[in-house]
Amino acid sequence: MTDTNPHGSGAKGPDELRQQIEQTRSRLGDTVAQLADRADVKGRARARTADLKDKAGAMTVQLRESAAHAGHGVQGQAARAGHLVQDRAVRAGHGAQERMTRAGHRVQERAVESGHSLQERAARAGRTVEDDQRVPRPVRSAAGAALRHPGPALLAGAVGAAAVTGAVLWYRAGRQG
Repeated sequence: MTDTNPHGSGAKGPDELRQQIEQTRSRLGDTVAQLADRADVKGRARARTADLKDKAGAMTVQLRESAAHAGHGVQGQAARAGHLVQDRAVRAGHGAQERMTRAGHRVQERAVESGHSLQERAARAGRTVEDDQRVPRPVRSAAGAALRHPGPALLAGAVGAAAVTGAVLWYRAGRQG
């Protein structure tokens, strides 16, 4: 009978044989443990579940960080857009204010020019009345006083215009009634 050793040469002594047996037992134990792990479906499922939970937790943290980062970005963009709109509104308001100021100044200048023109005409008319000898003296004196102090003359003119208007309205009311 021939001894054939698949792992190499045979043992040369009892100690070497014991050592080979121990190594074989160790390899056989590892193989049995691997086969047991493969056969333990519940254990593998638990391990896989734990791995997936860990991955899901890590992904949740990553997604939260991404969402927070995106939220900050959107918030910054909204703030910049708000400032831009506010700046444009301020510029538009200033532009409108400037246009209204210029228009007001033009109206004021025209009113001043018209007032000066009327004042000059009234002064010429008053001088004409004052210098004309055909106009009675009390009228000439009143015209001269009106030229020197226009306030009371304007008040008197306004009162006179109101009196004439009242008389005309009173007359019309009497004719219609």
